[in-house]
Amino acid sequence: MVDALREALEDANEFSAVTSEFSIFAFDALRRSLQSVGSTKLLLTSNSQPEEGAEDVLDQENEELNTEWLGEEEWGDEKDEDEDKIIEEDVPTFIDNGDGTISDTRNNLMWAKSDSYAEFKYGINWFEAQDYCESLNEKEFAGFDDWRLCSTEEAKSMFSFIKSNTDKDGAEIHVDELFADGGGHNTWTYVEKPDYHQYAELFSYVTGNEMWQHKDNEYSHVRLVRDAGDSEDYEPEWRKDTKKFER
Repeated sequence: MVDALREALEDANEFSAVTSEFSIFAFDALRRSLQSVGSTKLLLTSNSQPEEGAEDVLDQENEELNTEWLGEEEWGDEKDEDEDKIIEEDVPTFIDNGDGTISDTRNNLMWAKSDSYAEFKYGINWFEAQDYCESLNEKEFAGFDDWRLCSTEEAKSMFSFIKSNTDKDGAEIHVDELFADGGGHNTWTYVEKPDYHQYAELFSYVTGNEMWQHKDNEYSHVRLVRDAGDSEDYEPEWRKDTKKFER
């Protein structure tokens, strides 16, 4: 009996020891699990924070979504401006008047359709260009007596690389095809070089450049022009001074 009781106590102690060890092991495993869960939760919480600048991106996207869309009125205004531009481009700059003259509707000028080469068949110097101008005024060419040499800017207004014509040598010059072909490739202007009055400005219809040329140069030509507006009584000072001149 005593022996049986002793064995029972020993078995109980062994079971208690095992149970205690198991309880300690289980508790330790549970603690590690809880720590792992806590770390995972902490990691998830830190990763769920928005990156730097993300709020600005979201605000920008929301602003774009709330941007007001252009209505028909705004589109209509832009369309009207384009149509006006196209209409303006369709209006011809030069008009053939049928009397040997070409009107520049944008610059309010009237040009002689042919230049000096059509009459002389050779080049002329600056003084001869003045003589030619006076002769057309005496004849009242096309009904006008206020023909003159052009300015450099007026000569440039005739020039355009998208225009094509041919000069006396068959080479390309960049003036409107309404002008008579077979003329000179340049024109004298009334612009004189300051302090060097033996030079005047010459404009090239081949390159579109102006240059100072000695007035005695005989390989040049002239295209005459007049003001097409209400300027019958107007006479520029330079023309008064060059009506009569000596070589």
